[in-house]
Amino acid sequence: MSQTVLIVLAVVAAYLLGSLSFAVIVSRLMGLSDPRTYGSKNPGATNVLRSGNKAAAVSTLALDALKGYVPVLLVVLFGEPYGLGEASAALVGLAAFVGHLFPVFFRFQGGKGVATAAGVLLALNPWLGLATLLTWIIIAGFFRYSSLASIIAAVFAPFYQLLIWGPGPVAGLILVMSLLLIWRHAGNIRKLIEGKESKIGQKAPGAAAEKGK
Repeated sequence: MSQTVLIVLAVVAAYLLGSLSFAVIVSRLMGLSDPRTYGSKNPGATNVLRSGNKAAAVSTLALDALKGYVPVLLVVLFGEPYGLGEASAALVGLAAFVGHLFPVFFRFQGGKGVATAAGVLLALNPWLGLATLLTWIIIAGFFRYSSLASIIAAVFAPFYQLLIWGPGPVAGLILVMSLLLIWRHAGNIRKLIEGKESKIGQKAPGAAAEKGK
């Protein structure tokens, strides 16, 4: 099997895995309302937390991160003998991230990609991933806004990569993911400016469990 075919298969598999919207899947399995119907209407862990179910939010966060982490790690660990190097790993990470944003299984209406992006970074470079996560944690801890923490972490991630590890495929991937992530937070940016953004853990109306569950 040629290198090109392997790359295409890896990218498609990563996109399909990224297209699994675990916020929706976990909510259904736990009998919760669809996260696309309350709060920010974003199918992500932060919005699932607004249902008041911490277990569902943690499960969503972990699974969304893993769908970015696993495909990239597989390429990093096993791709080199097949000619799949750093550039291929970056491309696979981008595919998983785009799958989360535009999931084929959910009418291309996905989340904002924060957890999935974190999973991708941790697989490509654990130190970069940890530095970016620490940035998120510090901002979220001080201001209690997940969106603000995500935006600032997205801004800092490319700078961490360029200043410490230099340019290359990974830097290009991070820049693209950061721009997409900030674009997906456009509505949150408006709410932050207007003082209407919900804080972490703030319960949203309409987030109660579905009837009969």
